[in-house]
Order: sequence, then structure tokens, then C-alpha cells
Amino acid sequence: MITTRYRNPGRSAVRKIISRVMTVLLLIWGGVFQWKMAVFPDNPYSRADVGIVLGAALWGDTPSPALQERLVRAVELYNDRRISHLIVAGGNAVGSSRLSEAEGMRKELIRLGIPAEVITMENKSATTFENLSFSGRLMQDNGWRTALIITHRYHAVRALDMARYLEYDQVTVSPIDSKVLFMPWHKARETLAMMKWQLQKLMLRLQ
Repeated sequence: MITTRYRNPGRSAVRKIISRVMTVLLLIWGGVFQWKMAVFPDNPYSRADVGIVLGAALWGDTPSPALQERLVRAVELYNDRRISHLIVAGGNAVGSSRLSEAEGMRKELIRLGIPAEVITMENKSATTFENLSFSGRLMQDNGWRTALIITHRYHAVRALDMARYLEYDQVTVSPIDSKVLFMPWHKARETLAMMKWQLQKLMLRLQ
């Protein structure tokens, strides 16, 4: 005997409506986040005890062009006396690199004229959240209260949200507009990363 399963057309219609509503909401959320990335303020007069350079890839043992942009900004901020110390955050040593991101950044900053004694390495992290979590502990250890995060503009919204979740006392971001990155790709990727972070944040708060 052949039997057929009865399908409730009303239930199927409700599922389709819910699916469409969720899709629309996600598209709206993504659009709002893209807008927040685009209009993130420059904060040109911000000062802090320490600048935190968030890590990015090394090419061999030297900073990639994108990471170099962050390091150049760090040098500018230090020379303008807007920060007096630097934390370089990143522990990934991948590919042909023999150095962690933090080690590669420290080496380049010294080459660019930053005194070695003002640079602190955070070389254990593998994610932006860990960058900021571990850097926050270094701030406490050194008695630094205020922080200026140094990263690209597309990355700034998520980085600042993470720092605030981690209860940084006073924190802002010095955002960089990249001249070397393909921004449509990075903005799309960052939108997905922000969605993941919002879910991660919810799970952390439920623990």
C-alpha cells in the first residue's frame, strides 16, 4: 500500500512568510552595518595611554601592505604624542613566516623609529576578540587606563563593540581607509564576521 503524507498548506505558507521576513531583516541589518562601517568617525583628536595595533597577515617576516597601513598610523599617532605606548596584538605565525604578527609588527615599528621600550607584544591571540581580551590584561598589568585601537575603518565597528563588551574603561578607534585592500570583499566578509560576533556575544552573556 502506498501512503502519502498530508501536508498542511497553511503551515507551509507560514514557513515561507517567516523565511522571507528573516531574509529581509538580515538584508536590512547588513545594510545598516555597511552604513556604520562607512560613516565610522575619524576621531582625529583622541588621545590615550596606549595604542593597540590589531594584527593582520605577515608576508614572510614582514608586514603585509594592509598591516603596514596600520603600523604607519601607529607611528603617526606616537609622533603626534596622542599615545605614549603601543601594544602590538597578534599571535599567528603561518605560512613562510617565522614570526608571530606581534613580533613582525614590533620589528617594523622599531625600523620606523619607535623606541623598543614603548612597545609591548601580545603574541598569544588568534582572533580580534582575543587581540582585545589579552591586550586588556596587558593594560591592567601596566596601569594603562585609556586605549586607542588602530585598525581599518571596515573593522572598526566590530573592534569597538568587542572592546566595550570587554569593559575597556575609555576606548576609541583611529580608523584607516585602506589603499591596498579590495574593499567590497573585506566589507562583505566583515559583515558575516559581525553576525558571528553578535551570536558569540549572546552566548557569552547566557553563560
